[in-house]
Amino acid sequence: MRQATRAQWIKCAIVILLYLIFLIWVRSWWGLIVVPFIFDIYITKKIPWSFWKKSKNPAVRSVMSWVDAIVFALVAVYFVNIYIFQNYQIPSSSLEKSLLVGDFLYVSKMSYGPRVPNTPLSMPLAQHTLPVFNTKSYIEWPQWKYKRVPGFGKVKLNDIVVFNFPAGDTVAVNYQQTTDFYTLAYGEGQRIYSKQIEMDSLTRAQQRAIYDLYYAAGRKQIMNNPRIYGEVLWRPVDRRENYVKRCVGLPGDTLQIVGGQVMIDGKAIENPENLQFNYFVQTTGPYIPEDMLRELGISKDDTMLIEDSGWESGLLEMGLDSRNAQGKLNPVYHFPLTKKMYETLLGNKKLISKIVMEPEDYAGQMYPLNLYTQWNRNNYGPIWIPAKGATITLTEDNLPIYERCIVAYEGNKLEVKPDGIYINGEKTNEYTFKMDYYWMMGDNRHNSADSRYWGFVPEDHVVGKPIVVWLSLDKDRGWFDGKIRWNRLFKWVG
Repeated sequence: MRQATRAQWIKCAIVILLYLIFLIWVRSWWGLIVVPFIFDIYITKKIPWSFWKKSKNPAVRSVMSWVDAIVFALVAVYFVNIYIFQNYQIPSSSLEKSLLVGDFLYVSKMSYGPRVPNTPLSMPLAQHTLPVFNTKSYIEWPQWKYKRVPGFGKVKLNDIVVFNFPAGDTVAVNYQQTTDFYTLAYGEGQRIYSKQIEMDSLTRAQQRAIYDLYYAAGRKQIMNNPRIYGEVLWRPVDRRENYVKRCVGLPGDTLQIVGGQVMIDGKAIENPENLQFNYFVQTTGPYIPEDMLRELGISKDDTMLIEDSGWESGLLEMGLDSRNAQGKLNPVYHFPLTKKMYETLLGNKKLISKIVMEPEDYAGQMYPLNLYTQWNRNNYGPIWIPAKGATITLTEDNLPIYERCIVAYEGNKLEVKPDGIYINGEKTNEYTFKMDYYWMMGDNRHNSADSRYWGFVPEDHVVGKPIVVWLSLDKDRGWFDGKIRWNRLFKWVG
């Protein structure tokens, strides 16, 4: 062994000590195999880690110095992204006006405890697809089981949370940004069997058979037409799309939505200050000035001006008419409004003649997709949110609600036979949950694909908590016309 200096021994001891503390924190002793390499870097120096520095070729030294720096940066970013924080950009308006499209967030992994990655071999800063190359950014083997290391706390009611999209395990690539695979499959199945079926007259078993038929037909349609739907992929939990929503229901809660108001265990919860719903707004004749829409905070993406005559019948059903008795145009708009925005517009009698909330005809199929409930966006449930260790009795009425938790999230085999329910080959009418689950919704209630559509968020899908907006860009404006929202820079997320 070469003679090491006192300073080298001290540095080595400090690095190894810090590394051992890290291993204790993440509860992984496999990392001990790295300790001899750390010892070699500081003390023995048997492995020529910096061999390229001795090269007589300046080009080799220059190139390898860059490679060395890039590798170090990627490794550092990899560990920071996994265990400390991650950057996230708001892609949709589901949380407006609490968070805006174009907000860049600092997401703390420490708030709820960082997860040990399911797919450890992945490229930093790429969620599931490498840009340019359009290939997977991760290697599927090895796959590690879910483990979360201690953090500062747990998800609380009304927390804004970043999580992996639960229904994003199976993806039809051409539709991944618009419709999840399961909604797409059921929808395509219903389109194939276009004859309307009166579910009211069927038993639960008959209804289930119809829904199974829809899903099988839709899935076959998707799998057999890759040119239309794209390749169908399966993604591990930590490689699924990142979503951000507000937690409105905790494990063990019974949630119900009554007239748009979320109720927990029969009591109304506090609504976000900027809660929004979609409305149709009819003017007295003139168009709403663009400056007024901007001042109200209504983006171009959220603004729809209805001038197509094909809308006439739908508008008339809502008591709206885009033309007055003289045949002159009375423009009708469609956009989301907070209570304050609603009152501001309604108070402008010279410009606004009527405001009507968007009817439920515009909503899609609610979760669960294979249960006939007649629930909608504004009137939903009651539904019990699973808690770790809690046991429920399974019935024909609640099995579709919890089936995905039992099978997709907790890895069991479930079969429904004429004589009852079988889980992992054993007949039973009970199930004990292995994880906690959460109910997530957007503040922009009618423009949010959330738990009402795809169900519960398992604890192993929780990524972290947004802490601060470090940059905000308005895509409706140019760089010299207010693109940077200076008033949102370093704004704390509430």
